[in-house]
Amino acid sequence: MAKAQRIGPDDSWEGVVTHTSRGMLDGSNMYHFVEVSLADGESIKVRISRRLWKSIAVGDRIVKRPGADPAKG
Repeated sequence: MAKAQRIGPDDSWEGVVTHTSRGMLDGSNMYHFVEVSLADGESIKVRISRRLWKSIAVGDRIVKRPGADPAKG
């Protein structure tokens, strides 16, 4: 099980999407998540934008660079 993690502006990682999900955690807002398998074997769950969530699928590569939002890579 991956631990959920908030993406910081200075974080940097890349990996392959293994699972997508969404949910209304607070009852009024929809949140979009992906589980990403990193190169070192670790798995993280991160919240992403709706636009990115709609454009990716399991098996796609996702990249997060410092100072930028996650993007399909």
